[in-house]
Amino acid sequence: MSTNVLQNQEDQEIDLFLILKKIGNFPQWISTMLFKSIQFFIKNGIIILVLLIIGFGLGYYLDKNQKEYNHQIIVAPNFKSTDYLYSKIDLLASKISEKDVLFLKSIGINDPSQLTKISIEPIVDVYKLISNNEQNFELLELMAQNGDLKTIVKESTTSKNYNYHTIILSTNGVTRQSDFVDPILNYLNSSSYFEEIQKISVGNIQQKIKEKEATVLQIDGIVNAFSNRNGNAKYSDKLIYYNENTQLNSIIKTKDSLINVLGTLKIDLFNSRKVISDNAIILNIKNNKSINGKMKLVLPILFISLFIIFGFIFSFYKSQSLKAK
Repeated sequence: MSTNVLQNQEDQEIDLFLILKKIGNFPQWISTMLFKSIQFFIKNGIIILVLLIIGFGLGYYLDKNQKEYNHQIIVAPNFKSTDYLYSKIDLLASKISEKDVLFLKSIGINDPSQLTKISIEPIVDVYKLISNNEQNFELLELMAQNGDLKTIVKESTTSKNYNYHTIILSTNGVTRQSDFVDPILNYLNSSSYFEEIQKISVGNIQQKIKEKEATVLQIDGIVNAFSNRNGNAKYSDKLIYYNENTQLNSIIKTKDSLINVLGTLKIDLFNSRKVISDNAIILNIKNNKSINGKMKLVLPILFISLFIIFGFIFSFYKSQSLKAK
């Protein structure tokens, strides 16, 4: 038993000695690798310089001739047509990826080959969403208890409740509004169902404006009569009466409230001119995301990296072949 103990101690001492020896040789290993790396770059300096020049020149040419541009359309879906809008954009994206030229030409796009991509995303405005409806705040608060609020406000079920959305088009080369934007907007607004809803909604808004304006005129008549008769007269149109106990301030506040409502209704009427109303169009934004516009930096690094990798593989194969022999 004592012999086994002594043997184990000797083995542990040998293992510790080997570890210490390797640690002592570690700086020498780094020095060797550094020397070989420097030697490799010196030996292949001309090739590396040529690769740098070729990579930079080719990358500069590609950057200069890059033709990918983005275009943004800020839209407001009316009459609860947000789901309809997203479905239409999904269909267009599918047709573009499938290169369905016949379909794209049928909606007015003359050169479908230039259109490469279409997508839509909401313009996140949580404060507007909450101010429009108190129930929205309660719903967000409830959902935030079970998840990250930043994720919730951007997910599809929440994002479709925002007022404004951005449609993003990508094309090969610069374009005009009439080439892609107008045909797509016309296509989005071509819905017989929502066109009928639009007519009904516009009629309702116009009726409300007419009634509010008539009420404002009545209030003006009351105020004028009150001023002319010192507040002790009877209005003559059989609809509204007042006497000396009428609170003039209350009437004026009612008029102010009606004027504010009229202003909102007129804006709603203006925005209701289309099912999908386009509020702003921004064309020809050069796409510099990812490696776009950076090829003069990417290609030299790529070429040199590939050269180093292949050089390492060749050197490894050569050394192993010599050992095998």
